[in-house]
Amino acid sequence: MADIDLLLLHPPSVYDFRKRAILYGPVSDLIPSSTVFEMYPLGFLTMASYLQAHGLKVRIVNLALRMMKSDHFDVTRFLAKLKPTVIGIDLHWLPHCHGALEIARIAKQVHPNVPVLMGGLSSTYYHEELITYPDVDYVLRGDSTEAPLHQLLLTLRSGGALAAIPNLTWKQDGKTHINPLSYIPDTLDNTDLRPDRMVEMAIRYRDTKSIMPFDGWTKNPITVVFSVKGCSYECVTCGSSQTACLHVTKRKKPVFRSPSSMIKNMQDISRLTYAPIFIVGDLLQAGPDYARAILGELRDAKINNEIVFEFFTVPPLWFLEEIAASVRHWSIEFSPESHDQAVREAQGGEGEYDNATMEAMFTEALRLGCSRLDIFFMIGLPTQTHASVMASIDYCEHLFSLGDPRLSCFISPMGPFIDPGSRGFEEPERFGYVLFAHTLEEHRQLLLQPSWEQILNYETIWMTRAELVDATYDAGDRLNALKMTYGRISRRRGMRVAQRLREARDLRARLDQEIGQTGTSATREALEGEIARFSTSTICDKRELFWPTHLLNFKITEILRIAWRVIRH
Repeated sequence: MADIDLLLLHPPSVYDFRKRAILYGPVSDLIPSSTVFEMYPLGFLTMASYLQAHGLKVRIVNLALRMMKSDHFDVTRFLAKLKPTVIGIDLHWLPHCHGALEIARIAKQVHPNVPVLMGGLSSTYYHEELITYPDVDYVLRGDSTEAPLHQLLLTLRSGGALAAIPNLTWKQDGKTHINPLSYIPDTLDNTDLRPDRMVEMAIRYRDTKSIMPFDGWTKNPITVVFSVKGCSYECVTCGSSQTACLHVTKRKKPVFRSPSSMIKNMQDISRLTYAPIFIVGDLLQAGPDYARAILGELRDAKINNEIVFEFFTVPPLWFLEEIAASVRHWSIEFSPESHDQAVREAQGGEGEYDNATMEAMFTEALRLGCSRLDIFFMIGLPTQTHASVMASIDYCEHLFSLGDPRLSCFISPMGPFIDPGSRGFEEPERFGYVLFAHTLEEHRQLLLQPSWEQILNYETIWMTRAELVDATYDAGDRLNALKMTYGRISRRRGMRVAQRLREARDLRARLDQEIGQTGTSATREALEGEIARFSTSTICDKRELFWPTHLLNFKITEILRIAWRVIRH
């Protein structure tokens, strides 16, 4: 008899990464997780919270992290010990398409009579292809699937009609059925993050390892709340742009979480941890009244955690002043993507400000007490050349010369894939892109290539894949040197990054020489299972992403209270 109604599994990017020798490149240097992409989507927590509130048992298992932490962790043996009614696997980000399908295959081998369900943005985009794989029984489409998922689980239990479940793609007797994508809620207030559910699962199943969001999270916890689903901007390469949302999730306009709901989620987080809380989405997208309402409730809530604000365009001075008056500790993340306004405008949506306006915002934010200001640039944009990328690094030096150590800059390649559903993916020629993969299976095969140059699913008419790689390493090398010069990182840390970057360049050159040769690659054979170290902290030290930590990052009293609640029930 099943003891878990829904088992949620998060796969690694490439299933057998522990054996393969692949130079993934620095595609994960500016995100908390590693090249295995072991951070599971936030939707796991909202689904678990929703279903458990409706009396169902849900367990989250981060297989990617478990496999990372131990070479001896056996996925098949682990799954064989569990008794789920349904197995859910996320294919939210396309770089998981190899691992997700392999985990589905293994899950079906271990539990042949247990339905396998997949969901997420990439699952939604590729649902018709995905359902043709023999190990996939159901695909739930859309960006808010908590209610349809609940309906599906109850229907499978009762034997009801699958045709009545919105957003469901399914197959029966060899025939595919596609139900209308009609569940598009106009509110986000019916789903909560409930971080206490993580603690409950860890205690109930005596398994803290499987619930961790990413490697090192307990030492450097970062928490997230979503203010919005959908977007009003039209960035060419973004899979969550206005056009992409309309194409993939059928969301015609952004929908915002109410101020009271969002502050409640932030309070729930603050009761459990001292970690910074990152607000995903520019609050000003919903208008000044909404943004002011959020700040008003934040002021009354008196949350002590660092609050990290994201801006898509330069905010007005009054809003920065109200943040300073409402929030005790705050930071800003801002992504101009290029120093060149013409490149920003070619990327679309966020380029309507000039550099002088942007710099004035930086100066005011720091004057008002912003504790950290991170500026992000991107490689692989429309009209961008190698010279333009290096000019962005020159601009970083200009920002460093302003003299405030709280301001730092980062640069990263757009990779490994340009997002399906984005305008750049749907109309590549219009925006100067050349695509090397279109289908789900083609992307799955790309992930097995020996080097990130071959893994990239795109190049531009301004830079080939090889030139994109060169630009990334050149920019990373110079920016790292500037950070040492201007005191953004210690010389010791910077020299370690420089050494890893040199090793990555050398390895790439050796792999390039061996690609196309017949027989076994001596370089890859010697590096099986170890190559990830040449893809981590090669353009910046990942520790630069983390905020200062506390002696104890979590509130023990609250954890004990949750533990007592679990034990009592």
